[in-house]
Amino acid sequence: MKVNIDIPYSIINDDDCEIVIHIDDDGKALAVNKASTCNSFYKYIMSCIERLRGMGRVRTAESYQSTLNSFRKFMLGKDVFFEDITPDLMRSYQAFLTASGIVLNTVSFYMRILRTVYLNAVRAGLAKNNHPFDNVYTGISKTAKRAISAENIKEIYSFESMDSSLMFARAMFLFSFYTRGMSFVDIAKLKKTDVRDGFLSYQRSKTKQILKMSWTREMQEIADQYPSKDGLHLLNILNEKQRMPIREQFKKRQASLNYFLKKLGRLIGISNVLTMYVARHSWASIARHMNVPISIISDGMGHSSERTTQVYLTSIDACMIDKANSEIIHSITGG
Repeated sequence: MKVNIDIPYSIINDDDCEIVIHIDDDGKALAVNKASTCNSFYKYIMSCIERLRGMGRVRTAESYQSTLNSFRKFMLGKDVFFEDITPDLMRSYQAFLTASGIVLNTVSFYMRILRTVYLNAVRAGLAKNNHPFDNVYTGISKTAKRAISAENIKEIYSFESMDSSLMFARAMFLFSFYTRGMSFVDIAKLKKTDVRDGFLSYQRSKTKQILKMSWTREMQEIADQYPSKDGLHLLNILNEKQRMPIREQFKKRQASLNYFLKKLGRLIGISNVLTMYVARHSWASIARHMNVPISIISDGMGHSSERTTQVYLTSIDACMIDKANSEIIHSITGG
């Protein structure tokens, strides 16, 4: 069957099999057998998840799955059909989320995914638009301050425990701080070959930008303390020799790290919930307090693809960023 993809959404009949053709955000044609989705909202979301996985968009598929799990919990597992998706139902779901202690931005995150799926189904002719998301929150609210002080970072640096999991969480937080707020996914992916001639180079998963920085003594100490078991990765997070898929290994490690970081923060007495993202915010905040120019901070964190920083970014000499990073690290470690 030849598919016409000149229009965003179309319905084509072929041997009495109705196929819904629509185009995703990347301009790729996606085919959904209407008979397989029927009128079930759940089944349609599951078909979206399967397509995303097939396209290699694993993290997006996981976000859709998390949203579906949450919505199913609200519905007590009861199946939902397109005609059931009404403004009243969505307002009730929002009330359920907020009553469960879900923060406003997460409420918006779930609602925006459900809205995207619902509108795709409407455009594909599978549902009539009842405008169910007109009166629920789908915006982005300002989050609480995530940065912690240099004194807090020093407390983390000085922390000692017999609990190996706590010490691993501490090490990963500090490694992120030392590397200008590197995300945990990028830390996990680091290979030994990424460190060459006194420099660390890596590609940000989020923006695909290549970042390069001086490899410091503090970074090396952590790499020496937590070497990989497969001989390929830089740190003991992922192991190519294990049977467990790499993605599952990462999720397991990430969940454990988040748990022990929160515990570490409570033990030290930090009021903020301690996460790897706090390390990123804190590096930027401390750098600014040390009068490091915003343009250098932005370039050092790899913000060149973000509109909020792109407007004032210029080509910054890498040694200036390394000098700033060295001063920040030494203010914590005293080295």
